[in-house]
Amino acid sequence: MSSPVAPPTRRPPRLAFLTVPLMIGLIYNAISLLTLPFSGDTLNTLLGELGAASGQPPVTLSQAQIMTVLWLSFFLTAGLILLLYFTRRAVLEGRSWGRVASIVIAVLSLLLFPVGTVLGIIMLIGAFDRDVQAYTSR
Repeated sequence: MSSPVAPPTRRPPRLAFLTVPLMIGLIYNAISLLTLPFSGDTLNTLLGELGAASGQPPVTLSQAQIMTVLWLSFFLTAGLILLLYFTRRAVLEGRSWGRVASIVIAVLSLLLFPVGTVLGIIMLIGAFDRDVQAYTSR
């Protein structure tokens, strides 16, 4: 006796409005993670320029503080990459939490002007499409 298999559901065309921006974010953050080890000297340079522009005395981070900032950035970026990966996978599988997570990511992306704003709007259009809602409510 075999159990009945549900017929395969076609993916809606606007599902790509969610999956493509998630993949773009995933690739962008992966590249950012790869360049992170080379950012140590950039932090003190940036803080020096900020101090000069604001008229305040420049702030210089010690080597231990730079390492702390870089490790914290590493773990936050790695967490974001995992969130983007699992959200994209959940959307492709039609899970409802993937659509909800996509909406949250899209709203936060609206703050990243100009590219993030465009991607966030595209994601919101895709997330509120009727076919995508039906597909992700399985």
